[in-house]
Amino acid sequence: MNPERKTPERRSRKARRTRDTLAQAAFELVLDRGLKNVTVEEIAERADVDRRTFSRYFTSKEAAVLDSIRGDGDRINDALRARPADEPPLTAYRRAVLDWLDDPDAQAWHRRARIFDVLVLAEQEPTLYAAFHHIRVDAQEDSIVIVANRLGVDPRLDIRPAVTVAAGAGALLAAQAAWVRGRQPEGLPRLVAQAFDALSGELLAQLPAGPAPHRTTEGTTCS
Repeated sequence: MNPERKTPERRSRKARRTRDTLAQAAFELVLDRGLKNVTVEEIAERADVDRRTFSRYFTSKEAAVLDSIRGDGDRINDALRARPADEPPLTAYRRAVLDWLDDPDAQAWHRRARIFDVLVLAEQEPTLYAAFHHIRVDAQEDSIVIVANRLGVDPRLDIRPAVTVAAGAGALLAAQAAWVRGRQPEGLPRLVAQAFDALSGELLAQLPAGPAPHRTTEGTTCS
């Protein structure tokens, strides 16, 4: 090892450990006690650092709680980069998501302890949901660049990469929402497959003529 690089690398490892310790402390405290009942100071104390150190790594306790989820967008994008170049973009995105779900080393949400619980909490806490949305947007921006590179286009001039990612990420989001609201922690892969099947299948078929009957809030049927 180059002696001149030893110290920066050691500092980088220490910084990663500090960030992970803070994230884990936030994750455990908020799930155990509720978002509103946990302060940044308490998270820092649990991680054995001061408030200023917390602020070097995270802008909010919500960001710290969801830090482990941020890496999942990177894992999906790594899988997307690895897909064969001749796959259609939306097919490549779907298979990248399924690769992430199937990889035991990646520990997708249904394999990781208490991720289901934190996503349930995000449905209930607006500030936590907003932080989760921000993480998704960051991952999708990277996905758009990857898809644009696959197509050999400029995403600022060609809308197809953004449309592809919006469709694929929307299917994943719909599956995740159904997973959380259905209270079936093991059911995520099945729901993701169903969401992408719907996206590429029946939703593209011609709709029947005329609006379908629907029920009003009083329970009567309208045409």
